[in-house]
Amino acid sequence: MRKVVSGLFISLDGVVQAPDEWQFAFDEEMGAALAQTLESADTILLGGVTFTEWAGYWPTVTSGEDAGFARWINESPKHVVSSTLDSVEDWANSTLIKGDLKDAIEELKAGEGKDITVAGSPTLVRSLLELDLLDELVLLIHPVVAGQGRKKLFADDAPLKKLRLVDARPTSSGVIIATYRPAS
Repeated sequence: MRKVVSGLFISLDGVVQAPDEWQFAFDEEMGAALAQTLESADTILLGGVTFTEWAGYWPTVTSGEDAGFARWINESPKHVVSSTLDSVEDWANSTLIKGDLKDAIEELKAGEGKDITVAGSPTLVRSLLELDLLDELVLLIHPVVAGQGRKKLFADDAPLKKLRLVDARPTSSGVIIATYRPAS
């Protein structure tokens, strides 16, 4: 069975929104961790907000340092979870998930292929955790307090959810790459 895996940049105060505004370092170890995600996954899950932001950008990237990721994400099947979008036809290889989220994700997990990665989409990550559909959460914890006015991964009133640390390693820039799985 395929796994659903999410990797997110996160600040010490739990912020995941707009990492380009508070992420001051990107080192080789972080690049290797993200490359491993790309190598082990062949399907992408996106929330509606991330889809809308990325669909206007990634299809236009054809050269430069981001060209490899652009090629990968543009060619990969993308499944979009959204209650507000009516269509995802603007970005090739995209399918809008309709109906019950749990059923749709379980069907994807039962299919053939590599892992399924969640790109960005913190609201979707929260939903997948609540529904016990997320198999692995990789947090790249940056040594910075991003501050108020930005969305955190978990709301203050989030329900209790126990996770088990399976790996943690610091990088040369002081980021900690922590991998969690749901506690049994």
